[in-house]
Amino acid sequence: MKRVIIKNASQLVTCSGYKAKKGKEMNHLGIIENGALVIEEGIIKWVGTTPNIPRQYRKVAQEIDASNKTVLPGFVDSHTHFLFGGYREEEYSWRLAGYDYMEIMKKGGGIVNTVSHTKEATKESLINVGMKRLNSMLSFGVTTVEGKSGYGLDYETEIKQLEIMKKLNKRHKIDVVSTFLGAHALPKQYKGKEDEYIDYMINEVLPYVVDRELAEFCDVFCEEGVFSIEQSERILVTAREQGLKLKIHADEIVNLGGAKLAAKLKTTSADHLLMASDEGIREMELNNVVATLLPGTAFSLKENYARARYMIDNNLAVALATDFNPGSCFTESIPLIIALATLYMNMSIEETITALTINGAAAIDRADQIGSIDINKKGDIVIHEFPSYKFIPYHIGVSTVETVIKDGKVVYDKEDKLC
Repeated sequence: MKRVIIKNASQLVTCSGYKAKKGKEMNHLGIIENGALVIEEGIIKWVGTTPNIPRQYRKVAQEIDASNKTVLPGFVDSHTHFLFGGYREEEYSWRLAGYDYMEIMKKGGGIVNTVSHTKEATKESLINVGMKRLNSMLSFGVTTVEGKSGYGLDYETEIKQLEIMKKLNKRHKIDVVSTFLGAHALPKQYKGKEDEYIDYMINEVLPYVVDRELAEFCDVFCEEGVFSIEQSERILVTAREQGLKLKIHADEIVNLGGAKLAAKLKTTSADHLLMASDEGIREMELNNVVATLLPGTAFSLKENYARARYMIDNNLAVALATDFNPGSCFTESIPLIIALATLYMNMSIEETITALTINGAAAIDRADQIGSIDINKKGDIVIHEFPSYKFIPYHIGVSTVETVIKDGKVVYDKEDKLC
């Protein structure tokens, strides 16, 4: 029997729960001082204080001493575009020169730029770079990540991205949750023919994705100049009818009504939401849609941040994610996201941790399996080098992660790197 005991934790931050936490609940971290937990065969079997570890668990166990350290659930990065070919470093200079997101797209930058590089990339090269990026995420304490397609915009490359993410999920220690985002941008050959492109994705690509079980979710970039409310609803409804769960890029650049559409369809999450209306936020809360906010993108684009404080005060469940991608947010840094959330989005430290753990898990419909230190959940644990969780944002922009345990096994150690 593979048994691991983590004991003597200065703080065991459980983030306990099996569903998204809303509003004031986000401040409840469930802290156990001098905490301990037991993992057997990759599953958490017991949680409590170190002196009360049951005798039957003390036999034949690997013990990890967490004295003067903080123990948390593994972070869940619930919105990324981590698998892509090529880079867009020139666009950073364009942004510094004052060009906005839509102007950069008109200059030949943006999503379509990455599409061409991803099409040209070999499967082997994408697997290698995917492994490298996942290794970096692991070092920041991420144990589950959502990854989107959307850098193909055609049958061959969309499927290539999803097949590679499926392989990465098997090869890498991090769990990879795949999302089909074929409606991410409009290819040049479909200019002015958005409805035809949606038909193509629905009729030619989606059935194969579903048949081969290449994705758990379907997403769409619902935005002015990209895909309308009607077009977004059509692909999402069809995807749900075929068994996929739903996400949506909503109200990032203008208030198009994406938040209201998310509420109408009861999507698992609605993401970005920089321009979401009060009404849209209220409707999301009533329909239990998780608001996944991406402060790294607003920071990178020099835009106003999503209204996290308003959302939480109005009882919405808020998650945080990196939106790691080659254009608008080229970072997988969890410490940066934590700094931005606490310093510029008026989120408390406790709310921020909740947003990256149990609420991140809820944003990918896995709050019953991961995101907290609870009995019968996966043994995905991160040990931080300081005695209080308050050091995590205090050490601004620097990772406090010392050890990462995935499915009950040590997979990262700060001194030894990957294990």
